Amino acid sequence: MTAALAPVPVARRVEHVMGMPISLALRGRHTDDDEAGAAWAAVLASLRETDRVFSTYRPDSVVSAIRRGELALADAPDEVGEVLAIGARAERATDGAFSVWRPELDPSGVVKGWAVERAAAALRALPGTDFCLSAGGDMVCRATHGEPWRVGIEDPHDPTRVLAVVEIRDGAVATSGTAHRGAHLVDARTGAAPDTVAQVTVVARSLTDADVDATAAYALGVKAAEWLGHRVGRSGLVVWADGTTTTVGR
Repeated sequence: MTAALAPVPVARRVEHVMGMPISLALRGRHTDDDEAGAAWAAVLASLRETDRVFSTYRPDSVVSAIRRGELALADAPDEVGEVLAIGARAERATDGAFSVWRPELDPSGVVKGWAVERAAAALRALPGTDFCLSAGGDMVCRATHGEPWRVGIEDPHDPTRVLAVVEIRDGAVATSGTAHRGAHLVDARTGAAPDTVAQVTVVARSLTDADVDATAAYALGVKAAEWLGHRVGRSGLVVWADGTTTTVGR
């Protein structure tokens, strides 16, 4: 007879930043001590700074100043250039379906994943500690000392149903769709929301890549799965408007 292993304690924290819930699960050496508290504070500070720079809703943000013509891109903080470079690469890769110019500057399709991946550096510095950091349902996780984190993929046609579960040891998962926020995702070439795809979930090493590629694939509509299948280091699940699914990679 084999004795059952005791469950590993998980400490959870949640805060509202950047207009969405930010939640953290920690397990291992640092879960509810000063080191964990300091790392969580650093995560939140990083995200609040991102909001100060990139928010399209705050009139005092850097992006808002750029949109009003009060600040030139050349004079913006370095992180603005970094985000715009990521967006430009995605625009080239999708022949323009993904863009941060619609027509004015809107870096939202890049910022969330990039910001959370960057903020997670404070958690990666915690020795002997696994974490899962979630921003509005997109997650970056590390599980080098315990079991992988299990992330459920929601059915956009029935939010009470889980379509699949992916295990993440050191990587990220992001989902783009309109189930919760309406038709806010469009093909930048036409300005219209694709009507053939309901949701795209992408698993990648970084949340920057997962988030951008999920949004880019969604914008491509009928070509979502085909395009995603050519992305190195990515896997995912495309849910079509008719409820069928296509698994990409793995």
